[in-house]
Amino acid sequence: MQRLRTTVARLRPITATQTVKSQSQAGPMAVGGALRTFEPMRSYTTSVSAEPFLNGTSCNYVEEMYYAWLENPRSVHKSWDIFFRNANAGVSPGAAYQSPPPLGGAALGLANTQAMVGAQPNMEKLVEDHLAVQSLVRAYQVRGHHIAKLDPLDIGVIDFDESPVMLGLKKVGFYGLDESDLDKVFRLPNTTFIGGNESVLPLREIINRLEMAYCQSIGVEFMFINDLEQCQWIRQKFERPGVMQFTLEEKRTLLTRMVRSTKFEEFLQRKWSSEKRFGLEGCESLIPALKTIIDKSSMNGVESIIMGMPHRGRLNVLANVIRKELDQIFCQFDSNLEAADEGSGDVKYHLGMWHRRINRVTDRNITLSLMANPSHLEAVNPVVQGKTKAEQFYCGDTEGKRVMSILLHGDAAFAGQGVVYETFHLSDLPSYTTHGTVHVVVNNQVGFTTDPRVARSSSYPTDVAKVVNAPIFHVNADDPEAVMYVCNVAAEWRATFHKDVVVDLVCYRRNGHNEMDEPLFTQPLMYKQIKKQKGVLQKYSEKLLAEGAVSRQDYEEEIAKYDKICEEAHARSKDEKILHIKHWLDSPWPGFFNIDGQPKSMTSLSTGLPEEELVHIGYIASSVPVEDFTIHRGLSRILKGRAAMVGQRVCDWALGEYISSSSCVCVCVCVCVCGSGLSRILKGRAAMVGQRVCDWALGEYMAFGSLLKEGTHIRLSGQDVERGTFSHRHHVLHDQKIDRRICIPMNHISPNQAPYTVCNSSLSEYGVLGFELGFAMASPNALVLWEAQFGDFHNTAQCIIDQFICPGQAKWVRQNGIVLLLPHGMEGMGPEHSSARPERFLQMCNEDPDTYPIFSAEEFAVRQLYDCNWIIVNCSTPANYFHVLRRQILQAFRKPLIVITPKSLLRHPGAKSSFDDMLPGTHFQRLIPDSGPVCENPEAVKRIVFCTGKVYYELTRERNNRGNDDTVAIARIEQLSPFPFDQVKVETDRYPNADLVWCQEEHKNQGYYDYVKPRLRTTVDRTRPVWYAGRGPAAAPATGNKAAHLVELQRFLDTAFNLDTFTEQS
Repeated sequence: MQRLRTTVARLRPITATQTVKSQSQAGPMAVGGALRTFEPMRSYTTSVSAEPFLNGTSCNYVEEMYYAWLENPRSVHKSWDIFFRNANAGVSPGAAYQSPPPLGGAALGLANTQAMVGAQPNMEKLVEDHLAVQSLVRAYQVRGHHIAKLDPLDIGVIDFDESPVMLGLKKVGFYGLDESDLDKVFRLPNTTFIGGNESVLPLREIINRLEMAYCQSIGVEFMFINDLEQCQWIRQKFERPGVMQFTLEEKRTLLTRMVRSTKFEEFLQRKWSSEKRFGLEGCESLIPALKTIIDKSSMNGVESIIMGMPHRGRLNVLANVIRKELDQIFCQFDSNLEAADEGSGDVKYHLGMWHRRINRVTDRNITLSLMANPSHLEAVNPVVQGKTKAEQFYCGDTEGKRVMSILLHGDAAFAGQGVVYETFHLSDLPSYTTHGTVHVVVNNQVGFTTDPRVARSSSYPTDVAKVVNAPIFHVNADDPEAVMYVCNVAAEWRATFHKDVVVDLVCYRRNGHNEMDEPLFTQPLMYKQIKKQKGVLQKYSEKLLAEGAVSRQDYEEEIAKYDKICEEAHARSKDEKILHIKHWLDSPWPGFFNIDGQPKSMTSLSTGLPEEELVHIGYIASSVPVEDFTIHRGLSRILKGRAAMVGQRVCDWALGEYISSSSCVCVCVCVCVCGSGLSRILKGRAAMVGQRVCDWALGEYMAFGSLLKEGTHIRLSGQDVERGTFSHRHHVLHDQKIDRRICIPMNHISPNQAPYTVCNSSLSEYGVLGFELGFAMASPNALVLWEAQFGDFHNTAQCIIDQFICPGQAKWVRQNGIVLLLPHGMEGMGPEHSSARPERFLQMCNEDPDTYPIFSAEEFAVRQLYDCNWIIVNCSTPANYFHVLRRQILQAFRKPLIVITPKSLLRHPGAKSSFDDMLPGTHFQRLIPDSGPVCENPEAVKRIVFCTGKVYYELTRERNNRGNDDTVAIARIEQLSPFPFDQVKVETDRYPNADLVWCQEEHKNQGYYDYVKPRLRTTVDRTRPVWYAGRGPAAAPATGNKAAHLVELQRFLDTAFNLDTFTEQS
């Protein structure tokens, strides 16, 4: 047996309380009927003859006494107490022994005892040494990545702070240790797993193992995580000796994947050397990295993976991860191919793909979807997350075990693009979480031409991930085995904790930003080093050949095999004559279209509802269908008002929305409100049931409710949408007595209805709108809406609008039915929050303003909708809002819908609709003609004023005040895009002697005028001029002065109704 000095020293310093903490590192054992908390490791390094009294049974006896002393020093004789204390202090067993104190005289005995114990070294020094070792271990865990060998170029572009990293054998003095302590044995703290099955190690070995764990090809950042279980999990994965052991089969698979990744790029370079393709050279290990994540995730039960990535390496990922046919990729390089699909198409390195296949490692089916995206880096991130959330929702995957996302990033974009931060902040929100995303950063160590030292303020490009406590695994991309191990750990982390994780592939870019770019202009030293750099495939193949893991013949055969595959695919690609973008669809909707991709129907369906359904939904909107639920007294007045409108058989905006989403004739409604609110609601319903009207809020309620009843899932998201910015919606009721108890009446419309999701979002537009766009991609059978808090808030989400929503179908043959609700109106409240900037949306419409569409009367409206890139409406009645929401789902194709929604009209007494406008046979009115006195003698009408939205009510009020009811007609254009040429023509023909005036409350260089004027001119074949009545040009959307606002309003109203205004100009 080893000398007791060594045995004890390996356990020092330790107390009874510390032994309890060590249970995680050593199993319990029973001694003398008591539960022991650990079992020390035995090491036979010293001859038995050196300590003969420890031989045989006496050794077992000493161990028993030692364990008892550890539990309670007073449980053993004083002589044993002194012996163990001295031995623990480093004294040899022979010297540690002291004679027992004499029997006589307690004071004398105490003095002798103190003298004997005083002979041992200072106990404080022992504690300090132990704490020093613990600090050293923690230092490696916290800062080991600073000195890890992460950079394959070894040029050190990462700029850490100026404080030195006190790690290594030569730096132990910083922790109060000495180089003479390197061979001393120390008890390992319970915050490390470097010992494996050993609980004590010499200091030199402790440092060596920490170096192996944290300072080689992998650098781990995790000590900022505030969850002990998660930190311990990571420590185990990287600290246990021998964790990075791979089987021969795993190494060969890895080599095969490296061959395919590398040779694919070499083949493209050989065949199309002058083409931009944004190749993967310098980070070829990305392909085995992704495949490893997919393999491990499939093993853990994942069935579907949605991916987003920038352009670099996309073709390689499509070929070797998604498994897009190589001939389809190669034919993209043929500039002579004709486009077969409608729209513009997109460059090959922006296209996506959807594929369901067998994973060869797990032998399980897996669906892979790589989302198409623009050049705007990181813009696809929230879109991917939204689509992932939708797929999880539709398959009932509430924990993210079946559907997951992988996001690829560039280093400069990951640090620089704000949408990365916005997307991270959605990761743990109840209505947005996808239960963990694996982020893979292709860290080129340069952004286009920008050095990272001037491109970011943080040390790493990945520091943004720390905001959500995501562990960050940095890895040298030239070490494929380290990459493979890290990716396995990342996938396992996501499966275990359902949290985000980041893999930082530190690599380089062998070419410039693209194959035509010259990087030596801006990074001369870096690219001189890159030109000397061996490729990662060459490095890894040499390593395996040296190990004997593969033979030279096998390696060369693998290369020849893949080259042959590429050559054969290239030969097939020459047979392609037509380019089909639809073959690159990333979000197919099986069964929604005909087999040729066309709509199943082009008929215009009625969007009205039976009156009993409107009444039923109206009562749901006016109630609290949960027992013992106490609502706010003020809210009870709102519900009472809704009940009264139902009784009057009218609806407002919100009630129309509600009814549109449900359809049921009878339901038991339980109304429990605070105080007398209940009786007021019930009396109001009874008194007003015959009036049959609704306002804006109830119009919305009816639209939503009817669609839910018909099986359409509805998701409404945005800032404060549950209550509504203007306190009009109240789709989520809050119990006034019980915290976090809510009621959503919309989910109580029918037992078999679809679920209704309404969720306040984070204070983000870019990220949240992208998320909802992705959610809408997953299924055509859902109404997904995003509401801006105010209409102008969409400008911070402009990238999603400009790059995805507006041109998405033209670029990627991908329809989408997302709805944007944008509150708009000049209310005298200042420049901010007044305008939803409708001119921006109208400018991007794909309609020709100078050409009158040639369609039959029966299909004119539907054909226009099918051909447009999006629909823009500004409804002036709750009924029309109700109809346009229902039409969005009932039509046989999907287009984005932009709704310019009202503010003051939400409570305008004239902005109510009768149930008659919502019954079967009714539909959305693209244009609402004047139905007043002007209809009696159209030839006598001197002016027809076209307008849209809220200004109609101001025009009618002014006309009534002036008495122009029979000389000025007012027509409301409710659907601006596609423009209702046919219905506008009917109105202009009806009033042959009338001036044509466009009136708007917005400034002349804003709003609708520049969009409407050429279309009105086309409608009348340019036979009549189109005059303007509205505010003059301005830089700001509105004045900040209330008096100035009113003056401007009266001025353009005077222009609209003064029949002599344009006499001199005509």
